Amino acid sequence: MYTLGLSAYYHDSAACLLRGGEIVAAAQEERFSRKKHDARFPVNALNYCLAEAGIALAQVEQVAFYDKPFLKFERLLETYHAFAPRGFASFRMAMPLWLREKLFQKDLLAKELKLIEPGVNWTERLLFSEHHLSHAASAFFPSPFDEALVLTMDGVGEWTTTSAAIGRGNRLEIFKEIHFPHSLGLLYSAFTYYLGFKVNSGEYKVMGLAPYGEPKYAQTILDHLVDLKPDGSYRLDQSYFDYCTGLTMTNAKFDTLFGAPRRKPEDPLTQREMDLAASLQAVTEEAVLRMTRALHAETGLDNLCLAGGVALNCVANGKVLRDGVFKHVWVQPAAGDAGGALGAALAAHHLFREQPRVPGTGRDHMRGSYLGPVFEQGDIEARLAQAGAKFSVLADAELVDRTAELLASEHVIGWFQGRMEFGPRALGGRSILGDPRSPQMQSVLNLKIKYRESFRPFAPSVLHEHVADWFDLDQDSPYMLIVADVAERHRLASGADQGLFGIEKLKVPRSAIPAVTHVDYSARIQTVHADTNPRYHALISHFHEKTGCPVLINTSFNVRGEPIVCTPEDAFRCLMGTEMDALVIGNCVLMKHEQDPKLVLDYKNAFELD
Repeated sequence: MYTLGLSAYYHDSAACLLRGGEIVAAAQEERFSRKKHDARFPVNALNYCLAEAGIALAQVEQVAFYDKPFLKFERLLETYHAFAPRGFASFRMAMPLWLREKLFQKDLLAKELKLIEPGVNWTERLLFSEHHLSHAASAFFPSPFDEALVLTMDGVGEWTTTSAAIGRGNRLEIFKEIHFPHSLGLLYSAFTYYLGFKVNSGEYKVMGLAPYGEPKYAQTILDHLVDLKPDGSYRLDQSYFDYCTGLTMTNAKFDTLFGAPRRKPEDPLTQREMDLAASLQAVTEEAVLRMTRALHAETGLDNLCLAGGVALNCVANGKVLRDGVFKHVWVQPAAGDAGGALGAALAAHHLFREQPRVPGTGRDHMRGSYLGPVFEQGDIEARLAQAGAKFSVLADAELVDRTAELLASEHVIGWFQGRMEFGPRALGGRSILGDPRSPQMQSVLNLKIKYRESFRPFAPSVLHEHVADWFDLDQDSPYMLIVADVAERHRLASGADQGLFGIEKLKVPRSAIPAVTHVDYSARIQTVHADTNPRYHALISHFHEKTGCPVLINTSFNVRGEPIVCTPEDAFRCLMGTEMDALVIGNCVLMKHEQDPKLVLDYKNAFELD
């Protein structure tokens, strides 16, 4: 019994395949097309999923789409009607696309599926889940819990922007919703836009910028923009925003409130932008905390599952965990729209077909989120040779030891092993690694490898058995979605940055692992487990033996604006286009200085900036 889940036509399209409720494969289209946030029908991701299962598309009994386009169209029409005559220009631009494609998505999906498998009546096998039900299903059904509160928060689905549900066994019931235009996700995106970053990709930057500032504008936001209730419900004053009817997120009234027009992309960041980011983050955290506290008081449930784009705010997740009202918190690693493909498939299997769910075992069912393509050693060698790469092949133990030696001597390593991750985080499958003890490694990685803003922090991968020794965290965080502080005993004397402001704070080492310690002593933690990623666990263990430090820097294997690498060729190009020192791919080791200089690429400007 195979079920295919799809998300497409907005951003981050993806495909996911279930076999009898078990996740076989899942991947985003961008990884294959090399177009960041690719929204097109995920034909490459779909074909990968079929190949991983070894089946033809005709063997898929049901195809589930992650939202309901007719409800979205209803929201669009009602919104334009409510705000008329404002927004006519936006309405005029949106209508042709809706009338040509989006309104008839069932036919469009059937047509795409017929191109792959023409002998099937796909309209009979298509199901449509509601957007937030897809998010909720992706959060609860793979979780380690038999019973949980499920909270989803994002920009907007059809109408819903926030939902609360209860999951028990194979059932999932949404019991509360907040509707468009009131949205925490859109509030965050509005500030992302105002701060000069790109909506739907720059929200991470705002979160990373926040610790450099002070929440000086938090009360202004609460007084004017957000009416936040004690139970976490909220309403946004639409007179400050333009996302309902316009072509921008904010308007002139918003500019007046904060005393200046929108920052232009790539303009220098000032303390004002940092303070705005800190203020937005503080309001978001307060809203989420009020919501989770009230929902716990109402339901009495001890387990919490999170999904939707706001659930990628790992700082807020960490605050919820430390708040302690829920004993356990689990976040779907593909919490954004890509994960909707997984949720739609699981909703079809458990809710529509009423299939039973495997009881909780204390571990989730995401298989470490390593659900993407894997390449066999012979295939890797053939692909690298075809690309003109020079490499040596080492046995497993020698490979791990050699890589640990390179890392301990402050080499930057591209690490390409096993199956590619599903979701926005690299988790040791497609990662760039470095030594966290190096004071200069953070700036080296940002400016010479990733070609991105210097303020952006890096995450530590830590052996799960050592996490409590190095961080104020006593539970697993396998998906890099929980932020916690570096343990006090590993911090350096405070006060060295007194008198420093903004980005200048980066100059001050804060702990024994300065390259992964943010300016507020926090870190976005990934715990590494031998059962889900044995080779990565072995590498960190060898590094630990050599250095006494069970931590590595882990950042995604890509440059700014590029999707995470998928194939050996992608990885080799990235090596040749950056100042990485080496690439370790399968059992192959490639040293940058040994490669043909003619193959060097200019990667700094190869991709559209995010």
